[in-house]
Amino acid sequence: MNDSALWHTEFGDGTPIVLIHGYTIDHRLLLPLEPAFTGRSGWRRLYPDLPGHGNSPRLSGPTSAATMADAVIDWIRATVGDRPFAVLGQSFGGQIARAVTARFGEQVLGSALLVPVVRWGAERTLPDSTVVERDDALLARLAHEEDLQLFRAVMARHTEESWALFEEHILPGWRVHDRRAAAELDADFLLPQWPESPGVVHHGRHLLLTTRQDALVGWRDQLALLDHYPRMTAVVLDGAGHNPQVECAPAVREVIGGWLDTLPRPN
Repeated sequence: MNDSALWHTEFGDGTPIVLIHGYTIDHRLLLPLEPAFTGRSGWRRLYPDLPGHGNSPRLSGPTSAATMADAVIDWIRATVGDRPFAVLGQSFGGQIARAVTARFGEQVLGSALLVPVVRWGAERTLPDSTVVERDDALLARLAHEEDLQLFRAVMARHTEESWALFEEHILPGWRVHDRRAAAELDADFLLPQWPESPGVVHHGRHLLLTTRQDALVGWRDQLALLDHYPRMTAVVLDGAGHNPQVECAPAVREVIGGWLDTLPRPN
């Protein structure tokens, strides 16, 4: 495969915005954001599937955070060209979005980082409590142990409503990802160094959105990013876990809409 030829779907016309999903799922995780573009014309929304995820085959060589970032950067060059664009990334996709901003510089109008990966493993600062609501009868009824473990890890509300959202937006991508490529990535999950070089700032309009109950990446470590983006707004939501665009979609769409309205629009 040509590693820059990622599968993607797109909606709308105008200024490109690249929306990058996270680890072991696919672009469908971010589709709940689409209503944020209602009434905001002029955005060409590009949703790629990362290599080894969704409809994109794995990389032809080793899978690591660095090779994944390079594949996305090559794909953006081929798809967007030299046009100004915005980027949004969730979780692992947030780490890739940071690399995209560093590589493309002022061509990037701004970024939105949803629960982005900043640190990993034992270096993470995680909250003590990550469950805000639990339906024990529901949990006892769910028979597939792997699905149940994922549900409990990424959602803060263990309820019938949350399970329905999980089944619609998260499970489809989880069930089709390349397990061997995912294992390789898990072993080399962080970029070799922070994309934000010391002393280099990006003056676009940026958004950081985290949640108090995120059991995978937390929220405290991400605040260090504010030093590198002087025009960054930080929002910490309560009552949601690692997929706030699914679990509390209206609140997230409102925040994303506000960020979109701050971005400069090229002629």
